[in-house]
Amino acid sequence: MPTEVALLESRALRVEQMGRVDILDKVKSLVMLPDGIHVRTEDVARYFEVSTTSVRRLTDRHQEEFSENGLRVLRGSELRSFQSDMMSLWEGVGVESYPQAATQLRLYTRRTVLNVAMLLRDSDIARCVRTYLLDAEESLRAQYGTLDARVTRIESCLADVGSALQELGPVLCRMSERLDSLDRKVEVTQQLVGAMSVRLSDLSQDVVRMDARLDARMEAFADRLKDLRRRTGRR
Repeated sequence: MPTEVALLESRALRVEQMGRVDILDKVKSLVMLPDGIHVRTEDVARYFEVSTTSVRRLTDRHQEEFSENGLRVLRGSELRSFQSDMMSLWEGVGVESYPQAATQLRLYTRRTVLNVAMLLRDSDIARCVRTYLLDAEESLRAQYGTLDARVTRIESCLADVGSALQELGPVLCRMSERLDSLDRKVEVTQQLVGAMSVRLSDLSQDVVRMDARLDARMEAFADRLKDLRRRTGRR
């Protein structure tokens, strides 16, 4: 786990934490300018309970890093345009005037303020922010550790399932072959039953024809018998 000293000394570690701007409001409320995006040097100093000189010296010493994380220095027409915008926003919330800088204005975003918290040594608020960051990092690492253990257990279970499936494969193959054989036998049986049905139909027709011939022969025999009786009766 990174230590507070490591966070103060390592820019790479600070870069890893730059997304955790939510930590700021967990420690202390950060009052933004009316645009809801920026704060001034005096606002940053008030948040960390240090002098504006301390904040300026810190940002001058790490100017490149702060610039990459959103620090802007406004001058000339850009400054006048920003002040005009802030005046309009300030009047919208009932404030009569906006405090203006004489020649320049440094603007910080939440990301830049978090950058200050990770570098400012002589501030209890900054130390508290760093503690929150490190605790959150430790909690995240613990969650990843738990997740990694769960994934490992799942992988071991899947390995057992894989071996079981390998053993089950030949069994399923044999069952498939037996089912195919059974299907062929059923098909042959159906063909035999069809042939027997045809034969039975033919036999039924033969029996009907035989009955008809037998009836005709019986009738002929009856007629001959009657004729014989008539002739015998005459004598």
